[in-house]
Amino acid sequence: MKLLSRKSITAATAVAVLGGLSIAAVPSQAASPAHTGAAAHSSTAVPDLTPRQLAELPLTDRHLTKHEKRNLAIVLRDYHVAEGKSIDVKTFVDSFAEDGVFNDMVPGVAYRGEALGNVLPYMANLFPDVHRELKRITVNGDVISIELSIQGTFEGPLQSPAGTVKPNGAKIDVPTADFWYLKDGKVEQFNCFVGYSTMYKQMGIDFDWASAVKNH
Repeated sequence: MKLLSRKSITAATAVAVLGGLSIAAVPSQAASPAHTGAAAHSSTAVPDLTPRQLAELPLTDRHLTKHEKRNLAIVLRDYHVAEGKSIDVKTFVDSFAEDGVFNDMVPGVAYRGEALGNVLPYMANLFPDVHRELKRITVNGDVISIELSIQGTFEGPLQSPAGTVKPNGAKIDVPTADFWYLKDGKVEQFNCFVGYSTMYKQMGIDFDWASAVKNH
């Protein structure tokens, strides 16, 4: 396998770096029909990371405890099942604690319980080839902080307050920061900060500032 840059690693290859996670088939009841095909590649079993696998990740500190390695493996698996070609809603949802929450911090939207199943399809419908380039990973006990970039092609309609924005094939490369909080092998809180203003600009969407000024 070609060695990856230590400065960045795509989430699509994260599982390859993890040795495929030795995953088994799992049904994906929560996934939409368009996304169930990847379910056979997922599993709740997460093995320990090897020194070689860790060496290929953009870690700020490579001296991780066994507990920290396990937490990191869980997070990397969640990134993998959020990729456009390997969407697995069930595995993503099952990684959260019973009262776990995904916070889309910029718009201020929180997803819990069954609503967690809406997170992955939303992005994949907009950007069917969505993937995340992980640039910097910091692991501190049960907290994992990641600087990354969300990339993809605008090929699905975007519903807005003003109506439907038609896809135009624009490429996006959006700066993002993720903060994962785990406990006992489950995600208790996932705070995601996406550069939406950059994303919309790259999609060809311009906000109507003139109307905003006029209305005030």
